[in-house]
Amino acid sequence: MKSTLFFASALTSSLLFFTACQQESINAPAQPGLPYQSTFQTNNDGWTADIVDYGTAQDTSMRFKSARTSLPTPLDSARKSLMLSSMNRSDDAFMFLKKKITGLQPNTNYSLVFNIELASQYATNSIGVGGSPGGSVYLKAGASATEPVKVLKDGFYTLSVDKGAQISDGKDAITLGDIGIGEDATGYKLITRSNTNKSFVARSNDKGELWLLVGTDSGYEGLTTLYYSSIKVTTNPTM
Repeated sequence: MKSTLFFASALTSSLLFFTACQQESINAPAQPGLPYQSTFQTNNDGWTADIVDYGTAQDTSMRFKSARTSLPTPLDSARKSLMLSSMNRSDDAFMFLKKKITGLQPNTNYSLVFNIELASQYATNSIGVGGSPGGSVYLKAGASATEPVKVLKDGFYTLSVDKGAQISDGKDAITLGDIGIGEDATGYKLITRSNTNKSFVARSNDKGELWLLVGTDSGYEGLTTLYYSSIKVTTNPTM
């Protein structure tokens, strides 16, 4: 009888331990580092939004807003996204997302490839004030060892890292293309932009961290509203 009771107790303990491990595995956060992907189905996944490249006199007129929401009609409303929207009163607005990733090798160069899916409704060759709503708004992606921070200097908001200007690349970000969905297209459509054929290298800091940066540099002086549905980053350490 004692042997039977001992076996039953051991079996119960093993099952409880296995169940606890399963639950812990289910609730465990995604592992840091690279490769990395977020589809925003559960939450913002640590991404935060902001806007720069405008003056303090335009604080209210930029009408910047961001939110985690469903994809717009006629796209699949069951899919979540991060929406960014602003009125480009400065002719150079950069609205962006940033996120810190950890668990990398310290002080190491990484060759990064971005694959970004977003919903846009702007025709590539459309005409607008200052430029095309589709062809003059440039999607950029990059990374830096330090956090991209909004900086106010002489009444103008800029970014603390080098993202370049409009179509031009910077040290910390490169242009992946514009947000145009086609010459005569209308309504929101999902588009994908990548730097598969364009090299970009970022160096981690001494804690093994990188700050990812994704955003749009706009030459179109009007309202732009975009929905980021997937951000994927793959990499290999380089010498």
